Amino acid sequence: MDVILFVFLVLAGLTLLGALGTVLLRNIVHSALSLVVTFVAVAGIYVLLSADYLFAVQILIYVGAVATLILFGVMLTRGIRGEQPQNNNQILPAAIMALLLFAAVLVPVILNTVWPASAGAPPQTTTGLLGQELMGTYALPFEIMGLVLLVALVGAIIVARDR
Repeated sequence: MDVILFVFLVLAGLTLLGALGTVLLRNIVHSALSLVVTFVAVAGIYVLLSADYLFAVQILIYVGAVATLILFGVMLTRGIRGEQPQNNNQILPAAIMALLLFAAVLVPVILNTVWPASAGAPPQTTTGLLGQELMGTYALPFEIMGLVLLVALVGAIIVARDR
């Protein structure tokens, strides 16, 4: 077996295990940590695809920001209500329904899509070109996005602080 195929299979397995852990674990902190495993494994798949920019975005945004935000949100709001988390006894019907809906959406897409293969070689690096576009053509939307995220962060701090 090829080394790249082996690494891909390991990363795909980690992605699936992390996703299952995210959905099936009862403890919400463990579920969030399983989500982090899923994000890191997807970032590894991006490395195998030579998508270095997507790898960096996956690590910085999803692992560094989204997962951290989820963990902080869970830890900050856990003691507010003062009640124990409730058990959900509907996990099996919900899992069956989710799988059926997933299959209903995915099977027609797989069967009706033509999957063309590119004959040309992929570009060597994409980070430089994307950086030039972000800092040139899309500089204003990039800065506006930063301001919106800053306002959201300040709002979250104001809401979360003790009164």
